[in-house]
Amino acid sequence: MTYAIVETGGTQIRVEPGRFYDINLLPVDPESNYTIDKVLLVNNEDEVTVGRPFIEGATVEGTVMRHRRGKKVIVYKMQPKKKTRKKRGHRQELTRLMINSISLNGSVIAAAEVDVAEAATETTTAE
Repeated sequence: MTYAIVETGGTQIRVEPGRFYDINLLPVDPESNYTIDKVLLVNNEDEVTVGRPFIEGATVEGTVMRHRRGKKVIVYKMQPKKKTRKKRGHRQELTRLMINSISLNGSVIAAAEVDVAEAATETTTAE
């Protein structure tokens, strides 16, 4: 199994080719490609490469499927005996990114087996 740990949007995510992930909003149009070059770790068939802090020449390429909003989080603040209440909601802006391939030093070490267009139709029909 080949996977990588990347940093994007202030978070670190373990990614695999052929899967999609919801990450913080990216300033990219849907159906366009996006490359992540902040790769912290690559595991290729139990051969682990660790960066200090990032791996030189390692990239993860993906396709932006769509932009969406996350689940609503309700923040409720109350001070007892003071009649003070605040109820606020928040929905995080997200980008759904399909991982196409993981590259190390210019050569692709893992690529997605499923076509991106087929995966996009599967996810939209499942919702």
